[in-house]
Amino acid sequence: MQQKKVIRTNYHTHSLFCDGNSEPEAYIKQALKNNFLALGFSAHAPLPFENTWSLAHADLETYCHTIRRLRTNYRSQIEIFLSLEIDYIPGVSVDFAVMQRRHKLDYMLGAVHLVKNPSGEGYWFIDGPRSNYDNGLKSIFGNDIRRGVETYFAQVNEMLSTQKPDIVAHFDKIKMNNQGRYFQESEPWYQKLLSHTIEVIAKNHCIVEVNTRGIYTGKFDGLYPGVEALGQCFELGIPITVSADAHNPADLNAHFAETEQILKDIGYRSIKVLKNNKWIDWEI
Repeated sequence: MQQKKVIRTNYHTHSLFCDGNSEPEAYIKQALKNNFLALGFSAHAPLPFENTWSLAHADLETYCHTIRRLRTNYRSQIEIFLSLEIDYIPGVSVDFAVMQRRHKLDYMLGAVHLVKNPSGEGYWFIDGPRSNYDNGLKSIFGNDIRRGVETYFAQVNEMLSTQKPDIVAHFDKIKMNNQGRYFQESEPWYQKLLSHTIEVIAKNHCIVEVNTRGIYTGKFDGLYPGVEALGQCFELGIPITVSADAHNPADLNAHFAETEQILKDIGYRSIKVLKNNKWIDWEI
């Protein structure tokens, strides 16, 4: 009897090496319980300033060695991949291609969590506690939400065009800590920015991550990107993959079943999975 082709991969996984809560092997054991085909580890790449959530420079080689060792140990049961979620900060972050070549990454996950101040020093940290979002918006953009959001999407677009990550992570995460307080997602100016970024994604042949983390953490009541944006992605033929952005082994397939149905309702019939180091279509 042929097994149903459900979503059995996750390429966005954070362990104790960054801001996850368990050793990498715990995620692998949970992935095996979930009958996963593959699991990709994507620690937050080191940044040139102190923070509480990214991989320390001193731990980078240990991280890479650990994931490669686990890949060898579990190669008969599951494919394990080595990656980094690389934050793009213009003029600050290391070129993605350099990171991939230097550390022999299997793929690159690109993201923007820190919006660079276009007028001086400092960053708007759009993730983490809501207070970070509010304080950064006030101190850097004078509470001009439109200017802040425009700067965020411009930075995402620049990442896509210059760094060309394999996967773009939660590209509309700017909405998470907004929660309808500063702008509505239905506003024409926001929709225009979102649509333009989707066009940039299509032009640069990037895979869009459909990220469920907002739902199961209770930080947002929908997917990143949202259903309307995913509909635009489908119309432009943009490939997708589904991830939980897992920080806990129990998160690995959180809300995958519901997400699969949403994608089917939009029109998607396959997601991208990494098989023998090649991105292929996997029927859903």
